[in-house]
Amino acid sequence: MAQVAGGSAQAQTLPRLERRGEATQLIVGGKPYLVLGGETHNSSTSDLAYMAPIWPRLKAMNLNTLLVPVAWETIEPEEGRFDFSNVDGLLKSARDHDLRLVILWFGSWKNTYSSYVPGWVKRDQARFARVQTADGRGTERLSPFSTAARDADARAFAKLMQHLRAVDGTRQTVLFVQVENEVGVIPESRDHSAPAEAAFSAPVPEPLMRHLSAHRATLNPQLRAAWEAAGAPMTGSWQQVFGNGAMTDSLFMSWWYATFIERVTAAGKAEYALPMFTNAALIRPNYEPGQYNSGGPLPSSLDIWKAGAPSLDFLSPDIYFDNYAHWASEYRRPDNVLFVPEARGGAAGAANLLYTIGALKGLGFSPFGVDGAGVVLAGDVSVGVGAGHDGDPAIGAIYGQLKRLAPLVLQKQAEGKINTVVMEGAAQRVGRGRIGDYVVNMTRANGPDGSVDPTSRVAAMFLQTGPDEFIVLGSGDVQISFTSDRPGAPIVGIEAIDEQMLRDSGTVTGRRLNGDENAQGQSLRLFSKDAAEGRVYRVRLYRYR
Repeated sequence: MAQVAGGSAQAQTLPRLERRGEATQLIVGGKPYLVLGGETHNSSTSDLAYMAPIWPRLKAMNLNTLLVPVAWETIEPEEGRFDFSNVDGLLKSARDHDLRLVILWFGSWKNTYSSYVPGWVKRDQARFARVQTADGRGTERLSPFSTAARDADARAFAKLMQHLRAVDGTRQTVLFVQVENEVGVIPESRDHSAPAEAAFSAPVPEPLMRHLSAHRATLNPQLRAAWEAAGAPMTGSWQQVFGNGAMTDSLFMSWWYATFIERVTAAGKAEYALPMFTNAALIRPNYEPGQYNSGGPLPSSLDIWKAGAPSLDFLSPDIYFDNYAHWASEYRRPDNVLFVPEARGGAAGAANLLYTIGALKGLGFSPFGVDGAGVVLAGDVSVGVGAGHDGDPAIGAIYGQLKRLAPLVLQKQAEGKINTVVMEGAAQRVGRGRIGDYVVNMTRANGPDGSVDPTSRVAAMFLQTGPDEFIVLGSGDVQISFTSDRPGAPIVGIEAIDEQMLRDSGTVTGRRLNGDENAQGQSLRLFSKDAAEGRVYRVRLYRYR
């Protein structure tokens, strides 16, 4: 078990990932921890004065963790001279507001670009080589084939982690660290610099081929299909092993980004071994490599990243697209726990959060832009604290419930007695899932204005507290009935529904809803206002003929 060195006379156990029953969980201070997070805009944390009025609003949104960028240019403005005053200011503000942090290391890359590297790196293109296009033009991206960039990044990151160990090893305000951000190549599918061209024509590295062979049965289906379509050779160039398609370029870049980031991650962990991860920008429908971040840790290349960057504890998706359940499920694997560091907030985000921690037993969730106007995508506004200074009411309300239920949620994750049913988009008219011996059947219900929104994203999470008893909470207006396909009496009835009001002082039992409110024992109704009012439901079922 890793111990903190140099931070205190009495060594403390580090935050770590631990398998507990059916879930991998983050352990902080010896106890499981559920990340109720939010990520700031990219440059907000570079100015402590800008952040000063924002911290109390974040706390009021019921966050327990804030994801904050730390830029290479901020801590090493001149080569070899380090300044951690900004980092120390973030630590102090987080502690003053009883918040934990996840550090986002904006080192060599942020959203494919190298915009947060120090000026001395940007200006020295002879030493710090750039990604080149096929016609020889340079780009605003450091090349993953640049050993000078890799080693300079690794030295800076190691200094950051050394400093965190010294000033935070005892308090452990920082829980884990993201290494780089949304790496990849755009607008072409791979680097065409001279070292990249030589590597592309050379044999696929033997350690990668050994890994693919050892894990062949469990490889991502798209990766395995490409390899087997080429005859599943154990040696050869990248095109000989994976074919001539555009995906081969992305797989090639994945290996080189992964091995670059491995060196950076390992250098940091040698100083302070917090959990570490990196994140992926996902693929829009029908896009080809180069239209998206070619080489990032996408589902098709997760196995390559696992082979090339074993020091990373997990790989994460940034999910802004509508088919959230599909993308999130791709990252919940036996060798990878799910954490979503960037996503939309609002009502859609609240439903996605419940799916992440319920159906997929994730570590937590983090809407992007919680210090500003959030994210606008396809007309959906995910409001941040910059809009009227009222935060994100939907996320704040669901976080308010979950911070009180977190011990139970984490217990049920480990026991495998938790699930979430989600409905996404107008094409899905019914939601269905299982909890214990029961099948959950869910439809959208009338909202406050009396109409049903057929496009709304809604969810209901179930925590099994007994053979026939459940705590239920949700996001959106939904109607739920129960059936069973297990042996026994064929009809499922509702014995009782009790309101449970979550308060800081504890849980208060409210009304018994056994009349019109539950259709005389036929269904459970959840309302979009429940979270804001701190209401969940204790439901007891029974079987009859």
